[in-house]
Amino acid sequence: MEDVASAGIADGELQPAPPSPTIPPKLKPEVVTPSKYSIMSRRGTGTTGKEINLLANHFKVSVNVPDAVFYQYSVSITSEDKKVVEGKGIGRKLIDRLYQTYSSELGGKKFAYDGEKALYTVGPLPQNKLEFTVVLEETFAKHENGSTNGTEKRSRRSFRSRTFNLEISYAAKIPLKPISLVLEGADVENTQDSLRVLDIILRQQAANRGCLLVRQSFFHDDSRNFTDVGGGVKGVRGFHSSFRPTQGGLSLNMDVSTTMILTPGPVIDFLLANQDVREPRYIDWVKAKRMLKNMRINARHRNMEFKIIGLSEKPCNQQYFPMKLKIGDNGTSEDQTVEITVYEYFTKHCGVEITSSQYMPCLDVGKPKRPNYLPLELCSLVSLQRYTKALSSKQRASLVEKSRQKPQERIRTVTDAMKKYQYDDDPVLATCGISINKELTQVKGRVLETPKLKVGNSDDCIPRNGRWNFNNKTLLNPTRIDRWIVVNFSARCDTSHLSRELINCGRKKGIIIERPFTLIEEDPQCRRLTPVARVDKMFEQILAKLPGEPQFILCVLPEKKNSDIYGPWKKQSLTEFGIATQCISPTKISDQYLTNVLLKINTKLGGINSLLAIEHSSRVPLVKDTPTMILGMDVSHGSPGRSDIPSVAAVVSSRSWPLISRYRAAVRTQSPKMEMIDALYKPLENGTDAGIIRELLVDFYKTSNGRKPTQIIVFRDGVSESQFNQVLNIELDQIIKAYQHLGEVNVPKFTLIIAQKNHHTKLFQQGSPDNVPAGTVVDTEIVHPRNYDFYMCAQAGMIGTSRPAHYHVLVDEIGFSPDDLQNLIHSLSYVYQRSTTAISIVAPICYAHLAAAQVGQFMKFEDLSETSSGKGSVTSSESVPVPELPKLHENVQGSMFFC
Repeated sequence: MEDVASAGIADGELQPAPPSPTIPPKLKPEVVTPSKYSIMSRRGTGTTGKEINLLANHFKVSVNVPDAVFYQYSVSITSEDKKVVEGKGIGRKLIDRLYQTYSSELGGKKFAYDGEKALYTVGPLPQNKLEFTVVLEETFAKHENGSTNGTEKRSRRSFRSRTFNLEISYAAKIPLKPISLVLEGADVENTQDSLRVLDIILRQQAANRGCLLVRQSFFHDDSRNFTDVGGGVKGVRGFHSSFRPTQGGLSLNMDVSTTMILTPGPVIDFLLANQDVREPRYIDWVKAKRMLKNMRINARHRNMEFKIIGLSEKPCNQQYFPMKLKIGDNGTSEDQTVEITVYEYFTKHCGVEITSSQYMPCLDVGKPKRPNYLPLELCSLVSLQRYTKALSSKQRASLVEKSRQKPQERIRTVTDAMKKYQYDDDPVLATCGISINKELTQVKGRVLETPKLKVGNSDDCIPRNGRWNFNNKTLLNPTRIDRWIVVNFSARCDTSHLSRELINCGRKKGIIIERPFTLIEEDPQCRRLTPVARVDKMFEQILAKLPGEPQFILCVLPEKKNSDIYGPWKKQSLTEFGIATQCISPTKISDQYLTNVLLKINTKLGGINSLLAIEHSSRVPLVKDTPTMILGMDVSHGSPGRSDIPSVAAVVSSRSWPLISRYRAAVRTQSPKMEMIDALYKPLENGTDAGIIRELLVDFYKTSNGRKPTQIIVFRDGVSESQFNQVLNIELDQIIKAYQHLGEVNVPKFTLIIAQKNHHTKLFQQGSPDNVPAGTVVDTEIVHPRNYDFYMCAQAGMIGTSRPAHYHVLVDEIGFSPDDLQNLIHSLSYVYQRSTTAISIVAPICYAHLAAAQVGQFMKFEDLSETSSGKGSVTSSESVPVPELPKLHENVQGSMFFC
């Protein structure tokens, strides 16, 4: 079967492509310094599509004193012994105390504090540098000797004073004027400083209400906002807030936000839930010690708060500690130190009954060299403590299900919060004359025409509300599967029945599938082995039973998501054997399920499920006549808190121009948590380029009849607005250098677009409970007053509230009109070969995300200390070598393996 990736298009039909020309020999290019790019301004707005009335969760802001100036001051806090004091909790307490004590010395100025090292006032303080002494009174447990016979000891609450020195020094002026200038369309660089101060003011207001602050979101301590997701973890619903300049003026973007917290309440209940055990005797105390460290608890016998530093080595009734007692009468008493258990101390000397935790370890809430033990049953977790570890797939599914809101419910939640909390009722905002409207912003949107698709027999397929199906239809270019096998890691699946149903379903879709060469079941004894060993044993069976390599392997996994087998299996099949595989874990075998599986299989084996009608007939505007390469770029990072796991950068590129539905991927590792891709251009000492872009340029040349791209459209995912210039001056610069390294003098025209899903703008239909229709686009009112951006909701939101993609056009040398660009992006949401729905963001980015995530699984079970001996980048702080990924086998390098 000919690989369709090498097919061209002529007269509207797929035809074999002529042999690929020889790649020109490498030339030593002249060193050309590319001009530095700057972010372009908007060229106009789109006009196509049906107009629709919408609402957006933006609230208009009035600024009646636009010439107000914020003065920023640096805050330095030291203790009496001159040690630097850090911590948001103590910082806010001290600043509050400072204002109460020294209001007149501060000129009566109201101010906002960021909780760390910066303080802002409207207008200057009396002096550029001020020093204050602030006293905080804190409660603590003070132990006193009891009766003369030494049989009692009691504690009482006492107060102690701590003295701090605060130094406030002038740092900078931050005028509000840039905001009004940018609203007028001016190119102003320091707008973010002014907006940041306004955001800090709102955060301070939330902090004063006792909220948990997480970046630009805040969460009230209200159990009605809590939802249990299992494992001792709760989701807490709060609000995101940020000021944004828009065409309609300054606005406050308010949205519902969710973060994870530890379930408040008894520590023992948390441990039972966290470890999913029914009784305390089954608790793994080694895991418990790791989990509990640094958590804050309240001791109910004293009603005081402590921080856990560890656990006692022995149970409560066996853990001794030294206690001083006064022995004798008042006239001749003397100190004596006795060893006493924690259990005896609390029951006999404190009069506290210990019933359920005497045989469990105690919590240590003291200091490393001075432990302070508390019985578990006396301790409860304080509310609003963030849980920052990665959620399990079960927890994540529970969170998504319980936190989703229908559009009308979301509108009600946000507007009620605006009216209830009166965010503009703040003295600092009032000084600037800032007031905030309490109603959602009305917006005009447009619903773009749905792209037509071509399926088997060149039949038309017209999606409805972003969805279509293959009922009574065949795939456009189905592959043929002659030699394949099924391997089964699951004890629950009947692979014989599964293979028969897959063959029958394939026949209906035009895919001819012969009977599998063999069905291989995992040896039950292997299930106790490590995932890597289980995969090794399975491949030993495959090699023993097959005379040659199969064309394809269907792999049945024991778990539906996050199976430990997946990473090692993909690594072996793609790097060592070069065999396309499809992993499944069916709970119910239906025609729809099998059709979805076949879409992925057909794509991996070089087939095409559907094409855009304009693509099928080579009529894509500005792409059809000029060789155009489309790139999708994304970086996948390790789990939260894992700074030792390398990030994985993936770039996919279109192939077989003028098609825009076929892609291949190139993937590299880089330093942990680094967002900029550093391997786009990688010149070596021998003069060659080992970077990603060269690899993809060569592939484009081979599969596009020897044509070199003269236009390149780049879609970049996962970067914030503060990183836009880095994408322009680092990543785009690398792409240009990689092109020049191939001996090319004429640099292609570029269109560079940032795609964001991690934002908080939501669109609602005015007067309708439904989500906005698929294909809704907004490029007025709530967009940037100068920069070229727009919102698009290509997908049909069936549950919850749809989130539009936010596209930022940074460069457009190709010269798309707004309508052409929006329609191209809309169309690219319909070429995702894995599904029969329009996706929420363009397919190249989805493919890049898939490739990074899938290849990242290769490292899941690797010992990085052993695999990092090769070349690679290093982290900036610890100089940990970054392991190189194993190279894909040549059999799958050009395939869409990531599908």
